[in-house]
Amino acid sequence: MPLPRNLRQRNAKFDSNIQKRGKVSRGKAEERTDEPTMSKGLIAMFLILVVGSSLVEVLNLFGRAPSLGGDDAGEQDAGAGTDGA
Repeated sequence: MPLPRNLRQRNAKFDSNIQKRGKVSRGKAEERTDEPTMSKGLIAMFLILVVGSSLVEVLNLFGRAPSLGGDDAGEQDAGAGTDGA
């Protein structure tokens, strides 16, 4: 079964390049730019968001102290058993 037409053309193109060793143009790779797909501002905003949210979580973790039977615990339990009379 013969190769499709486009494959034969590509093979012929690259077969001719074998004789040129090191002098072949880079083709599409030469046209490509090395610019990042995400802008620096977007990366900075993402980092600020991630670091900021983790900082808030750490502060919330250390900011909440477990109640050890202090004033808050007594007020919650006092109203639970009475009917208000």
